[in-house]
Amino acid sequence: MLTLIENALENFLDEDDGQAVVMLNLLRFREDGGRERYMEYLAIATPIVARFGAEIVYVGNGLPALSAEPGQAWDAVALVRYPNRRAFADLAMDADYRDKAAPLREAALAEAVLQPLQTASS
Repeated sequence: MLTLIENALENFLDEDDGQAVVMLNLLRFREDGGRERYMEYLAIATPIVARFGAEIVYVGNGLPALSAEPGQAWDAVALVRYPNRRAFADLAMDADYRDKAAPLREAALAEAVLQPLQTASS
C-alpha cells in the first residue's frame, strides 16, 4: 500500500504546473470517537498546514446522499487549499505533521479519499 501512495505522490509532483491545488477529503469516521479525534487532529494540523501556505477552507458534516450507491455517503468533507503541489508534499513529509497530527487523523478515520482538485480552465 505504501508503494502505491509513494507512486501516486511521485506522479502528482511530476505533473506539477505550479498552480494552487485543493484537496477534497472525503471522510468516514471510526465509530468509537472518530469524529472527536478528527476535531483534535484539526486543532493540531491547522497551524502546521499554515506554515506551508495552505489553509483549511471548509469542513462540513455529510448529510444523507441524494444520489449515491450504497456505501458512498461520507460522514464529513474537508477542503484544504495549497499554493502548489510541492507544498502538499512538503507538509506530508514534515516531522511535526507526521508525529503530531497524522496519527490522530489515522486514529479518527475508518476510510478516507484524498482527491486533488484544480480550477477548471475555460
